[in-house]
Parts: sequence; C-alpha cells; structure tokens
Amino acid sequence: MSFRDHFSSHSPSYSEFRPGYPRELFQYLKSLVPNGNVVWDCGTGTGQAAVSLTEFFERVIATDPSANQIANAESHSNIEYKIAKAEESTLEKNEVDLITVAQAFHWFDFQPFYKEAVRVGKKNGILAIWGYGLHRISPEIDSLVGRLYGDIVGPYWPPERKYIEEKYKTISFPFEEIPPPVFDMTEEWTVEQMLGYLRTWSSVQKYIQKNEIDPVLKIEPELKKLWGNSKTKKVEWPLFFKIGKLPS
Repeated sequence: MSFRDHFSSHSPSYSEFRPGYPRELFQYLKSLVPNGNVVWDCGTGTGQAAVSLTEFFERVIATDPSANQIANAESHSNIEYKIAKAEESTLEKNEVDLITVAQAFHWFDFQPFYKEAVRVGKKNGILAIWGYGLHRISPEIDSLVGRLYGDIVGPYWPPERKYIEEKYKTISFPFEEIPPPVFDMTEEWTVEQMLGYLRTWSSVQKYIQKNEIDPVLKIEPELKKLWGNSKTKKVEWPLFFKIGKLPS
C-alpha cells in the first residue's frame, strides 16, 4: 500500500504530544447533521478527532493507511479502526452522515478522495476538513520556534506542507462551502510537552534520519530560558477549514 508516510516511525510520541481539538468544534459539526449517527474520520492518525466525535455520534469509522498509527490509537467502544487509504476507504456506498479530516488532508490525492467522499457520504452529507499551522505562545518563543521551523528544518518539510502554510486556500473544493465559526486549539503545556510536540514534526523526524542528530536540541536551551519559572504556558493553534455539503 503506497502512501505518504511521515508519522509511523514515531506514532507513540505523536499520540502523546499532539494537541486536542476543542469540544465546541464537534458540537458544531453535529449541528450540521443533527440527525446523523455515523462518521468517517479519514486520516485519523492515532484517533485524536475520532475519540472526540464519539460524544456526539453513535458510530465512528476511523481509517488511516499507517498500521503503526492505528496500533497506537486510543480504543473506544464506538470507534471502528481500519487500515485504509483515504482514496480507497473500503466503506459502503452512502454509509456515513459526516466525513471529517483533521490535519491530514494535505497528504491526500485530492480528486480521488473527493470522488470517494461522494460515494461514501449520504446525500446532503457534510465533508469537514480542517488543519492548523504554527502555534502562538509569546512573541519571543514564537520567533525562536519560527527559526526551528524555517531556518533549521525548513528544507526537510515535505512539499505538501505548503498547503498548511496556505491554510488550504489554494486547494480546489468542488462542494457548496459552509463558513464555520472561529475555533482554536488551546493547551496549557510545560516546556517538556512543547519539546515533545516539536519532535513530532515530520521535518524534525526527517532531519534526524538524515543527520543522526536531533535539531530541537539547537533551540532547547534558549526555549527553556524563555519559558522561565512558569510551570505551564498557554499554547494556541488557530484552526482553518474547508466545510462543504455533499451532492443531493
């Protein structure tokens, strides 16, 4: 099975250090399909979005092409995990009310995925895609992390990263769009949690593979100094969206 795999090598840390999406987001998605009970969470990774969806939907089908990601996903009685590509889901025709893609859409082959979404989704169902870029903490810390992002591991980002930087705005979307409210992810993190998160970046992992050294070490002392004596700091990630209605 061929796919763009940037996370299988560090699935346990990905599961531990990735931020969580706000409950209000899933409450909003439920409002778009108030009578819907079945969701396909596509590109689920280790199930961050899938677990949150179980509060509002009776059945969540969560797929990812990475066996390691699925193996490290959080189990739940309402979630059925499957190893499958986004473009070849193995789901039944018109099986789901809602399709969600959380921070994974840029890895897909867009047009084949859209075709699969129309096949799998119910008539007038909803496709909700979202992502996030760099976080916000403070101007000084943000500048330091920006140096890691651009100057140190910049050449190691996969080409698909450009879609995140463009907030998915340059990707064609052949559905009637629905403008969502503003949502942010927010965490109260220690400096060690922040360092763990930075090490989940695909560019950091590729840098380590190529150079056999951890690039986060280049900024770690300064980050700890800027963090100061505070145990935790507020970390925010603005979310961006493409939400649309499937054909009737």
